[in-house]
Amino acid sequence: MGIPTYADLAAARTVLADLLPPTPAWHYPVLDTAVGAEVWVKHENAQPVGAFKVRGGLTLLASFDDKQRANGVVAASTGNHAQSVAYAAAHFGAPCTIVMPENANPAKAAAVRALGAHLVLEGERFDDCRVVAERIARETGAYYVDSGNEPALISGVGTATIELLERAPDLDALFVPVGAGTGVAGACLAAAELAPNCHVIGVQSAQAPSAHDSWRSGELLERPNRTVIEGVATAKPFAVPQQIMRDLLHDFLLVDDADIRAAQRLLLTSAHTMAEGAGAVALAGLWSIRVRYAGKRVGVICSGGNASEAELGEVLGS
Repeated sequence: MGIPTYADLAAARTVLADLLPPTPAWHYPVLDTAVGAEVWVKHENAQPVGAFKVRGGLTLLASFDDKQRANGVVAASTGNHAQSVAYAAAHFGAPCTIVMPENANPAKAAAVRALGAHLVLEGERFDDCRVVAERIARETGAYYVDSGNEPALISGVGTATIELLERAPDLDALFVPVGAGTGVAGACLAAAELAPNCHVIGVQSAQAPSAHDSWRSGELLERPNRTVIEGVATAKPFAVPQQIMRDLLHDFLLVDDADIRAAQRLLLTSAHTMAEGAGAVALAGLWSIRVRYAGKRVGVICSGGNASEAELGEVLGS
């Protein structure tokens, strides 16, 4: 697969202009005081599916011709990629099958069904679902939407960083959650063009460090996936985002699941923001090295707000 460029991000922004309004970006006095920096939160939790990935799904389906759309699409996901593809398929009138884990977040599963997609619950974890989805694609002729190695997804989600850098230029650093790596790859491409002095820093759960360890080593490495944070729960890295990250990523941090939960609570209490676990990963990373950026101007991508009732209970009870 090809490697997207900034020109692809710019083209995606033109496509999305008629489909999605820009999401808000704000900084909050209480959060700034807690962190010791001016922290700009990019609110991708405000998207129609509650997560940044919708940008990628719409960008991809917009590029299909009528025959490709008629053949349909299939995707594997813990939830947000699923909603992105299902939302885009519904918008463009394409059949859609989504494979999610057997213990999928009920709110995300209900959202996929509400969008009209056929939902298959099979597999214990995301990586099992990938195998099932690839099989369904082979059997049906539907287009398999790879959650990490699809250039159009990277181009689409990269538009979030373009918007943020227009709203808050001269950021010293931008912290981005990493699961498959599309978000951070898009952020790297956008920052390299628009804010070359901005440090783009990826953040992943220490309980599922495959992308982090692959970036550190320079080779694709599988790692155990033991995290409870759905949006970053991957055991296998993705080649296309990794190639972009190797060239452009400034640093990559690991944070514990417990620290991610604490960051969710901090967003809720100091930034009026309900974030799912993955949506708080970037802030958890910033918090872990906040001394380095004291007095600086930094951004965090709140990638989603699709928290289940059980997850919110855990956050509020922590």
